[in-house]
Amino acid sequence: MSEKFPVTVSWKGSTQDPAYSRSSHLAKPGAPDPVPASSSPANGGDASRWNPEDLLAAAMAQCHMLTFLALAAKVRLTVTAYEGASEAAMETVDRLTRVATITLKPTITVAPGTSHDKVREMFEKAHKYCVIANSFNGEVILEPDVVDA
Repeated sequence: MSEKFPVTVSWKGSTQDPAYSRSSHLAKPGAPDPVPASSSPANGGDASRWNPEDLLAAAMAQCHMLTFLALAAKVRLTVTAYEGASEAAMETVDRLTRVATITLKPTITVAPGTSHDKVREMFEKAHKYCVIANSFNGEVILEPDVVDA
């Protein structure tokens, strides 16, 4: 199976200006609105816009959640809500900077009587099947909090 996911990035400005804008827009066919993007504030960007590190953390969180929900449905766990916090952490080694870790800290709400151990098991198993996790070579830290509805 081969799927493709076309996106475009659009930017205008002048790199002759030392304070050139890092703001851009991300778009995809069929999407109604472009996503405002930039670099991180530490790199001259606009903090109110999505930066690549934000987008990577969001992609990991979204993919992991969707994979977890599919596994939960398959084993008939009753999950009623998922509120996921995620965070990408950068490191610089030998003058090369990379996203070294992504931490996923969701609160997973389940129906009373649902096995919290089974929910955690499926949450950890989701990591194995998450496409983004399989595409990322840093560490992913899983810290779910499971609560009853």
